[in-house]
Parts: sequence; structure tokens; C-alpha cells
Amino acid sequence: MSAPARSIDAGLTAATRARRGIRYGDMALVLMLASGFAGLGYQVVWTQQCASWLGHESAGVLAVVAAFFGGCAIGALATGRRIERSARPLLWYASSEAVIAGWGVALHFAMPLFGRWVPDLIGVQPAPAWQWTVSFVATFLLLLPATAAMGATVPAIERVAASLDRPGRSIAAWYAANTGGAVLGVLATAFWLVPTFGLSRTALICSALNLLCCTTSLAALPHRSAVVVRPKPPGMRDRTTLLRLATTGFLGIGYEVVVVRVLSQVAEDTVYTFALLLAVYLAGTAIGAALHRRGSAARAGRDPTDRLSSLLAIACLAGTAGLWGADAIRGSWLGFFGSGLAATIGVEAALAVVAFGLPTIAMGALFSRLCMRASDAGVGFGTALGINALAAAPAPLVFGVVLMPSVGPKLALLAIVAGYLAVVGRSAWRRPLTWIPAVLVAAMAILAPPLAFIDVPDGGRLVSYRDGIMASVGVTEDADGIARLFIDNRQQEGSSATLFVDARQALLPLLLHPAPRRALFLGLGTGMTASSAAEDPSVEVDAVELLPEVIAASRHFTRAFDDGHPNPRLHLIAADARRYVRAASRRYDVIVADNYHPARSGSAALYTVEHFGAIRDRLEDDGLFCQWLPLHQLDLATLRSIVGSFVNVYPHGWAMLASNSLGTPVIGLVARRDDGRFDRAVLHERIVRGDLPRPAAFGIDDEFALLGSFIAGPASLGRFAGDAPLNTDDRPVVAYLAPRMTYAPDSLPQDRLVALLREVAPEPARTMAASTPSEETTRLVRYAQARNAFIEAGRGVQPGGDVRAMLAQVREPLLDVLRTSPDFRPAYDPLLRMATALARVDEAASRALLNELNAIRPERVGSMAASAPWPAVPSR
Repeated sequence: MSAPARSIDAGLTAATRARRGIRYGDMALVLMLASGFAGLGYQVVWTQQCASWLGHESAGVLAVVAAFFGGCAIGALATGRRIERSARPLLWYASSEAVIAGWGVALHFAMPLFGRWVPDLIGVQPAPAWQWTVSFVATFLLLLPATAAMGATVPAIERVAASLDRPGRSIAAWYAANTGGAVLGVLATAFWLVPTFGLSRTALICSALNLLCCTTSLAALPHRSAVVVRPKPPGMRDRTTLLRLATTGFLGIGYEVVVVRVLSQVAEDTVYTFALLLAVYLAGTAIGAALHRRGSAARAGRDPTDRLSSLLAIACLAGTAGLWGADAIRGSWLGFFGSGLAATIGVEAALAVVAFGLPTIAMGALFSRLCMRASDAGVGFGTALGINALAAAPAPLVFGVVLMPSVGPKLALLAIVAGYLAVVGRSAWRRPLTWIPAVLVAAMAILAPPLAFIDVPDGGRLVSYRDGIMASVGVTEDADGIARLFIDNRQQEGSSATLFVDARQALLPLLLHPAPRRALFLGLGTGMTASSAAEDPSVEVDAVELLPEVIAASRHFTRAFDDGHPNPRLHLIAADARRYVRAASRRYDVIVADNYHPARSGSAALYTVEHFGAIRDRLEDDGLFCQWLPLHQLDLATLRSIVGSFVNVYPHGWAMLASNSLGTPVIGLVARRDDGRFDRAVLHERIVRGDLPRPAAFGIDDEFALLGSFIAGPASLGRFAGDAPLNTDDRPVVAYLAPRMTYAPDSLPQDRLVALLREVAPEPARTMAASTPSEETTRLVRYAQARNAFIEAGRGVQPGGDVRAMLAQVREPLLDVLRTSPDFRPAYDPLLRMATALARVDEAASRALLNELNAIRPERVGSMAASAPWPAVPSR
């Protein structure tokens, strides 16, 4: 062959190789993106699965993040050098993807078994050190095979790509592709895959994607690669680079953990909130890596690492400063865009951008720069990635479990900024870019207020506030001295002025049991409900509360019961409700579950079929379970799923009203373990005997008031639930349905209550209560009719201080209710009180009203007028 021919052939060969390199390089990028998608899809799924046995979604986040980074570090460090020296890095990549897929399938079977074993290992009421040790270590070991394989995939595919002839490729490009896929994985998993397919099937979809990456890579990429020799120029300081990689990994995840906790007090704190925060965090790092390139200054010998470190410190300082304005940003955003679903989700994304935008872009750029610098020093990408991830692994424990409760989020975030400044070189401190943020950190540590969000009413005061591991808890008091409990800046059910309703949530289920001796309350809140139950001298009460800070805060509300001396019959237990009912050996006559907000992080797991089944196992043979539901925080679609889940475990269950409140209606699902009925004669004896103090003062003066609180029976509840999807540990439909009402309410609570009452109906009284004569059955039916008419009539009432104006609105509707059922005291009492008040200004009108009441029920007017408790206790 002539020389010109050889030249042409060589040129064609080079062109062909270049085209193949481009094709191979693009394929490698697609594989990196797919791997990132599956990896973060797993993380979202594992977080929710682990949260069910770790106690709370925030605990699941901390444990899974630590396990994720710890496993990736082990995988990258253990395989990095072998991959570097291997002529077949593609086999390493394909094998790693196959291991991830296989372990993802194995977890489909192992996760439920693990979830039953770990609560027993942790114990009923463990010491904090033991609880968090088991949580972190057990999660790490459970996920290790998959996470270690994940740690090997990135250096393996980078090693494959490094041997391809694609100009301009860099570590930053591979890191950006992998992280960009992670962003898509988070959003798709949270907003589509899990709501549609459930947790296990979503994990299997991720496994299928890993398997697809494995087979595609083997089919499309060259199996052999030239060994890449990384030159090590003289004078490069490897240890400094590796130290910076470790420090930035530790501080970067610490920043994520603390910011997520702070924003949970401003955002709605749903499953979508965490997904948006994580997506923005990952998107920022991907953008930072994609934007990073070796500039001319770097090629001239001026290393930009110190400058990037200083810029990252400034960005984190700006993100931290933005958190103080998060509440104002949210208010302005919703004021401009409205309070619809898109606007509310949009403001959560905007808050994430404020806190994470600039810092994560700088993190992505700095990480890419450090990896390139390590590569120039002869340190492989796998080693660099492993050191970064290894240092990131303990960050959730250090920042989430130790620093946040001890020093608060402000000092924790400022410590992160100081940490970034601490790793810059000495020469950088001569530039304003470094020493100005250092001065600002010191000034903010001294002068800036705490990063605490709690709404203190005008004229009121903050009674107490404490940052805990999983939430911040505060108590406020208004100008009238009414105390309210806040968890993550959200007012909880009940206050120091809601004794009437709080006590009924204890008295109603206790009175339905013939002779309770031990009761369990899941969720403490203000403590008013559990304390009301402990007033019965024959009942020992255990109250389980996840947050120790709530137990401490409840003392502000229960002083009216114990006058500073704790009730010896009330035992407060700091533990997770799900873990407690699974791990405890004690059985109870009555179990009462609090009305948890279903949209909040972790709460939906307390409405699952599995949890209801565990409660059934914790009941005595004749035991009774009552699950309270906040209808003012639920739409009917979500309620159907919860009711269906309850009926699945308790097919003979009932539903009742805690009170007749229109603003905050609370529904109770009630069932006996033996599926038995309620004996009317026994109920009458329970109320008359007076085991519980003053039931009449809380609207339960006879068995008609007790049985008349029921709104639906077994058949009616079954029809109401229909074919609604069950809420299970594997398919947490409530966690994804309930936020719709939180983000964009589509109706008023009173309208949902009326719609519910029109759709359900109590079963005939003879199927509900034994020993019920026919005339009393008729009275119960009329009582239920009167109650429904009373609630419907209340929707049009405008409250006011003028007794004559109020009487003009309610007189005829309430009299009609009483004509339907003279036993219906909630309609009788307001009219009697208004007649008493009216006597001061219009004696004739007062007498006329009393005469009408006397005509309906003559024997009650005299006794009711003399009843002392009722004017003092509000009727609802």
C-alpha cells in the first residue's frame, strides 16, 4: 500500500474511532443517568419502608442517608483501585448493576421480616443511644450489598468512559449525568411511581432498570479497555485534596440535614416536601458539576480550589440567611399566586431553591474540581468518591441527632460555613472572599436570632420552645391565658381551653367498655385526653408519645388535673406508637389512638392495615379500640381509604362523633376485639355508677347520649369505604392522598361532615346494643335524626354576642330538633342558657321560651336551670 493510501486509511480509521467514541460516550452518559435514577428511587422507597419501623420519617431519612453513603463509600474504596487496574472495567460495572438488581429483589422479601425483627431488638422504651445505634447499624447492614454495589458503578463507568475517544469529557460530566438522573428518580418516584404502584413494586421497577443497565452495557460497549495511567506531577499534595474531599462530603450532607429540618417548620412537611427538597439539592449539584470546566487560570497553574471553597462558604451563608426570611417568602408567594395546589407546591420548591440553590451549585463544582485534582495526583475517581461518601455517612448522626438538639439549627449551619472556610489555604485568607464571610459568621452567631418558627399571638407570649431530634416543640399563650401546643410550628389538636372535646375522646371509649382496668393512649399531644382517662381511680393509663419534647410540654396543660403532683395512674412513655404496639407484651382493655394529621411526615403509617392489626393483637379478648380521625384535615377520598383499612381488620366496627363541632369535626372508628355488641344495660350502669368523674359535665348524662354519638355501623362503613384502596405499609395511599387537602382545601370541614352524615347511617339500635326494648330503640333512632338535623342547622348560624340576635337564628331550628328527640341535650342546653341570659333584658321573651321548652320536656327545665357545670363548660 502506498503512503498516501496508508494516510487515507489511517484517517478513516481515526474518524471511525472518533464516531464510535462519541457513540460509546453518549451511551455511558445514559447509563450514568439511569443508574442515578434507580439509586435515588431506591432511597425514596427505603426511607419510607424503614420509617415504619424506625418510628418516624425523619428517622428513616437520617438512617437511610447514612447507610446510603456508608455503603457507597465501602463499595468505591474496596473496588476503586481494582477497577483502575482492570482491562475489563465494563464487567465490574455490569456486575455491580446486577448485584443492585438482585439485592433489590431480595429486599422485596427481606424488608417485611426485618421490619418485624428490628422493633423487638430496639425494645419498647429504649435508651436513646441504643435506639439510634440499632437504627443506623441495622439499616446500614440491611442495605449494604446494594449500596456497596452502587459505590462501584460510578468509578467503573467512569473508567470505561475514560478509555473512549470522546474529546472534552471530564469527571464533572459523569458526575452531572449521574446526579441529573437522581433528580429524575426522586421526582418520578415520589410523584408517580410510589402513588401508582406502591413501595415494593417501585423498588422492583428500579431493579429492572438496574438489570437493563447491566445487559445494555454488555451489549453496546466494548468489553476491553486500555489501562489508563494517571501521571502524578511533582509537588501535588494528595493528602490535602483527600482531606478536602472528606470535609466537603461531611459538611455538604450536614447542610442538607439541617436545612431540611428547618424548612419542615415552614413547608407543609409531606412526602412531596421532602422529594422537592431532595430534588433541588441534587439538581444544584448536577448543575454545578456540569458548569465546571478547567479554566485557563487552572491551566496556567493557578488552582481555583481555594476560591471555590470560599465561594461555597459564602453561598451557604447566603442560604442560611435566606432561611430567616422563609416564612415571609412563603406568605408573599401565596399572596401573589393564591393557595392552590400548584402554588403551594411551587412555594416549597422556591424555598428549596433559596436554601439549596447557590450552595449546591458550588458543592457540585467544588467536588468536581477536587476529583480532577485527585486524578491529576494519581488518585482514582473511585477512591475520591469513596472518601467523600465515607465522610458523608456520619453527617446525619452528627448533625441530626447530636448538634441540632444541643446547639440548635442556627449554630449548626454557621459551624458548617466555618468548616468550609477552615479548609482553604493560608494565602486565601489575605483575600476579602475568605475573611469577610468569616467575620459575618462570628457576627451572626452573636447577633442573629435563633432559627425558630412559631406563631406567637398578639399580646401573647412564648412559654417554651425546644429543638428535638425529629421536631421542634413550642408552647404559646395568648392574651387570655389560653395555651397551645405547636410541633414544627403547627398547632396540634387541643389547647388549655378544649377540655370538653379532649375529655370526650377519652370518656367515650372508656364508657363503652364494661370494666376497663388498663388503657393505652397512642399519642399524647397536650395530655388532656390521657389525663381525663386517668381520673378514673380504677384505670391505669399508659400514654405513648414519640417526641420527648411533647411529654415535657404537656405539663403546661395538665396542671389542672394534678395541681403540680403527677397522677400515679398515668404513665408517660417516650416511644414510637407502631414499635410499642408490636414490641410490648402487655395487653389492654382499651386502646385509644390520637387523631394524627394524615398528611404530615410519618403519620400515614399509623393508619395502615398492619398497624390496626398489631393493635388488635395488643387488646384483651373483650378489649376495645378507638381510632380518632380529624375530618377537618381529611377529604372524603382519604377517609374512605382509612375506613376501608380499619374495616379490613375490624369488620364489625362502628363510627361515632367525638362532639358536634362543625369547625373541627373528629370521627372515631370503634371496634371490639371479640366483634361483640354494646350492652345498653351495662352502659347505663357504667354512667350511673360514676366510675368516671362527671360524665354528664361532658355531655354524657345517659346511655342515649353515649350510643347516640354513633353515626355508622358495620354495613354502612363497608358501603362508605367501597372499593377505595387500602392503606398498607407497602402501598401508603394516605401519605399521597392526604396532602391534597393540606395544599389546596376544596371544601369546609362542616360541609364534609354533613356529606358524610348523609352518606352513612347508624345500624338499627338492636344490632348495636343488646337488651334494648323497642321503645328505647325508637328513642335512639330519633336521637340520631335529631343530631344530624342539629349539625345541618348549625351550618348557617353566625355567632355573635347579642342573645336576641342569636335566638332569632337558632330558636326554631333547635326547637324542631328537640321535637324530634327531647333527649338531644346539645340542642336543649343552648336554648336554656339563652333563656336565662334573656331574662336580664326581656323577661317576657325568656318566659315564653321556657314555656316552650317545658312543653317539650317539662321535667328537665328545672333541673337543667340549676345545673352548675354546663354554663362553665362550653357545649360543642
